[in-house]
Amino acid sequence: MPSASIAATRAYARRTRRKGGNRIPVSRPGSEPCEPPTPAVASAGGVGLTGASAGPSTSYTSPYDLRRKSPSHHPILPSAVVPGSTSSSYISMLPARKRPRRSCSLSNESTGSGTIRTAAQYLQSDLPDEVLLTIFSYLLELDLCRVSQVCKRFHTIASDTELWKTLYHRVYEYDLPLFHVGLCRFEFIPPEESEHVNSWKESFRQLYRGLHVRPGRTSLLQSGRRLHFFNTIQSALDHADETAHPSPIIFLHTGVYRGEFLVIDSDVNLIGAASGNVAESVIIERESESTIMFVEGSKNAYAGHLTLKFAPDGTSNTPHHKHYCLEVGDNASPTIDHCILRSSSVVGAAVCVSGVGANPTIKHCDISDCENVGLFITDYAQGTYEDNEISRNALAGIWVKNYANPIMRRNHIHHGRDVGIFTFDNGMGFFEANDIHNNRIAGFEVKAGANPTVVHCEIHHGQTGGIYVHENGLGQFIDNRIHSNNFAGVWITSNSNPTIRRNEIYNGHQGGVYIFGEGRGLIEHNNIYGNALAGIQIRTNSDPIVRHNKIHHGQHGGIYVHEKGQGLIEENEVYANTLAGVWITTGSTPVLRRNRIHSGKQVGVYFYDNGHGKLEDNDIFNHLYSGVQIRTGSDPVIRGNKIWGGQNGGVLVYNGGLGRLEQNEIFDNAMAGVWIKTDSNPTLKRNKIFDGRDGGICIFNGGRGILEENDIFRNAQAGVLISTQSHPTLRRNRIFDGLAAGVEITNNATATLESNQIFNNRFGGLCLASGVQPIARLNKIFSNQDAVEKAVRNGQCLYKISSYTSFPMHDFYRCQTCNTTDRNAICVNCIKTCHAGHEVEFIRHDRFFCDCGAGTLSNQCQLQGEPTQDTDTLYDSAAPMESHTLMVN
Repeated sequence: MPSASIAATRAYARRTRRKGGNRIPVSRPGSEPCEPPTPAVASAGGVGLTGASAGPSTSYTSPYDLRRKSPSHHPILPSAVVPGSTSSSYISMLPARKRPRRSCSLSNESTGSGTIRTAAQYLQSDLPDEVLLTIFSYLLELDLCRVSQVCKRFHTIASDTELWKTLYHRVYEYDLPLFHVGLCRFEFIPPEESEHVNSWKESFRQLYRGLHVRPGRTSLLQSGRRLHFFNTIQSALDHADETAHPSPIIFLHTGVYRGEFLVIDSDVNLIGAASGNVAESVIIERESESTIMFVEGSKNAYAGHLTLKFAPDGTSNTPHHKHYCLEVGDNASPTIDHCILRSSSVVGAAVCVSGVGANPTIKHCDISDCENVGLFITDYAQGTYEDNEISRNALAGIWVKNYANPIMRRNHIHHGRDVGIFTFDNGMGFFEANDIHNNRIAGFEVKAGANPTVVHCEIHHGQTGGIYVHENGLGQFIDNRIHSNNFAGVWITSNSNPTIRRNEIYNGHQGGVYIFGEGRGLIEHNNIYGNALAGIQIRTNSDPIVRHNKIHHGQHGGIYVHEKGQGLIEENEVYANTLAGVWITTGSTPVLRRNRIHSGKQVGVYFYDNGHGKLEDNDIFNHLYSGVQIRTGSDPVIRGNKIWGGQNGGVLVYNGGLGRLEQNEIFDNAMAGVWIKTDSNPTLKRNKIFDGRDGGICIFNGGRGILEENDIFRNAQAGVLISTQSHPTLRRNRIFDGLAAGVEITNNATATLESNQIFNNRFGGLCLASGVQPIARLNKIFSNQDAVEKAVRNGQCLYKISSYTSFPMHDFYRCQTCNTTDRNAICVNCIKTCHAGHEVEFIRHDRFFCDCGAGTLSNQCQLQGEPTQDTDTLYDSAAPMESHTLMVN
């Protein structure tokens, strides 16, 4: 069809139908020309949908004058009558009607032009709008364009929205106008949102050159309408090829098209045409071979608003593993838009994009309820896949393999009976802002060298895990939300090495990130919280890098390293977890550096059952239990840390624990800075242990250890307390400025004291209970205050200087007259004053506080003021709380 773009500034007189008429420019007084038309696609007769402008002329006779016979037209064919179109049916059934005889002549020669102008004036000006609108409703689109150019009034009435909407429905069936907004882009735009005054007419103009596949219809090629109809899709494609039409548009009308073998190798546009949900009403279906194939040459092809089905015959022996409802091959890059894609084949996939140069755009499509894979991209193929619904497929929603590298954005991938997205065998791809949820296996699986990039996706409510990377898988997972999965949010195993960065990983029914079976990976800048098990779990020789994460408010521990797990764990913030901030056990050897581990409901860092590793330059504080606990053969290196604010002490080493503590600052803990007990034997070297609200170092119940070159100062209780059969070695330590004694040894304990400096402690430098004989050499004990002896000399009750939180060492007694128990003690001055004349018993020289001064005995202390309610005397500091191991699989 020739294209006639009519310029708004040019007008030509219509050639007269009288014999010998001349084509001359004219000016017709008394009539207004039509408004300049919009450029339009012309029919074969040279008339576009906006018509041709006619210039004014005094000698021009309008072909629309009611007094003239109408110009000859082809009769309207019966096939042009669309069922349900009342106006066309009405025109074909009108009886022949004689025009009323007029007194005026039709001839200019006999009457002049006055009468003719009067009739034209009546038609153009005086005939009511409703009558003209009724008349125009019997016209087809090309005639409407012609009549709209008679005058401004005709142009206004002929541009009536309802006129064009009715015509539009009969031709295209759409409920909304469809616009061709760009290359391979068609959009339905509601009239109220359109920039065009008459959106139905404008859509008509844009789409008018299209071909129509509408079985049973005959092509209409007449002055009022020029439409081509075909019975099959292939015949329409052949016609487009024969006419060499660039980018032809083929409308597929309502119906089911079966058995056609469609191979598209040109830039053709296939669009469904129906009312309601267009794609559901236009179905292309095959039982063998692929339903539609795009091959080389279809660079700018388009298929939109169609249902493509591949439904193989179940009784056939033909293999279908390479047959699909949509297949895109080498060097093909079609656009597939708003299509429904279905396959009932139990092998293969619904959609296959394969080969070098395969680069389609698939958007707004529904790939669901297939008995196989939904979308399969392979063999170096690419493509852009956006805003698709991919759900309820028997196998993976999407497969990407063999160096395929698609771009996938804003897809909804859910309720699959397998994995959501599976990249394997070196598959790649960029996945952005997809919603992946409720799949039976992982939401996203990476395997065998695959290396996808996944950003801004939401991966949640998986029936197993969120992301599963295994068998040397790679990948970058950045800025995703991974939550509410039944198993771990991220699984990494079998030498896989992905990057997990800036994700939110939360509310998992098990752990947050689970690295096992020699997995690796870079885990950084993530926010991991609210998971039922550990925020990060590392086991079985796995060796990841974990840094700059926030791991908090877990229902279990923060980081759990076990079964020979390794890893570099640095600069994370681990806080407010229900169990330990970090657990290290069963031969594991991670390195923890510069982390902030705090505000936990149990221990900060917990080494047990041969847990090892290095703890360096961390800030560990404000835990309900100890900052660090070491037990049962664990032997970590703890160096350069700040350990403070523990409600149960700074460091607790017990039950055969070992460890090397060097250059740490351990301060402001509610109980002892360091506890060593039950056959434990750590080494403490060059630490600062100070400002404790109890003792500095407390060693009891057979504890040992080597304490060298430490500074122990300003603690509320003894700088070093050694009790109950313990035997540590203290060398070259400085123990000073304590609020109680420097070193106290009691309860059958002993020690080796070499070259220590013990000075300026309130209750004395070295205080030994009865029967204690340590090995002491080259120690310097000086400038201690001996506040206990001063209180005794001044006749004070020793409770006055100690209260029930401190335990001065001196002689203590019991009063048999007052029926004191084995847990009571009375200082020497109370014996002399408050219990004078009573039957008393010397017990021993040891640590105690005075129960008489505390007001816990029957008689009131005469050396104290108001009594203080208290319980039995404790001879040692309160025992620390120990963590109970909870095994996690």
